[in-house]
Amino acid sequence: MKKSVLFTCLLLLCTSVFAQQNESDEQPKGFKRENMFFGSSLNLSLGNRFFNVGVNPELGYSLNKWLDAGVSLNINYFSQNASDFSNTRFRNFNYGAGTFLRIWPVNFLHLQVQPEYNWISSSQKNVITGQSARYNYNAESLLVGIGYGSRVVGNQYSYVTLMIDVLQNINSPYRDQFNDPLPVFRAGFGVYLNRKKQ
Repeated sequence: MKKSVLFTCLLLLCTSVFAQQNESDEQPKGFKRENMFFGSSLNLSLGNRFFNVGVNPELGYSLNKWLDAGVSLNINYFSQNASDFSNTRFRNFNYGAGTFLRIWPVNFLHLQVQPEYNWISSSQKNVITGQSARYNYNAESLLVGIGYGSRVVGNQYSYVTLMIDVLQNINSPYRDQFNDPLPVFRAGFGVYLNRKKQ
């Protein structure tokens, strides 16, 4: 799995380099500080007997009019109650880091790919026997999804995105105890450095 996350990160880097080479000649070449942005998103998942909330600060760069790339951090809390199928109650806290690629084929719609590596602290309790245990482990995840948003390069951006973890890692913070993917809903906003005056 580590190889797949590394491969995905390299693929994102190659895509961003290729996109920079394909920029039209009418724009000045080189690093532009006004294309750099920072922001954050709120992560929220709700379902039958589970709850997930988190925050995801990000730092990125708009490579052109339709492509953003960057790095992000995440801090999440996940809770899943016992059910008819499992007597175990879960309480997980995780933090992690990763990269992201946001493709804007049209002004209001984007596709997002976000590989992450997470460190998880889990508290598990059998609600019938009362036995409890604590575990620490780590896991890769690969979030992919689609979203709606508003983006003005050099000024500001906002978006809402729905993603799922497409890797099959049972330890992923975005999969339940049966290894089914949990929907990940993120709403984010941010501003560009050296914002353009309007």
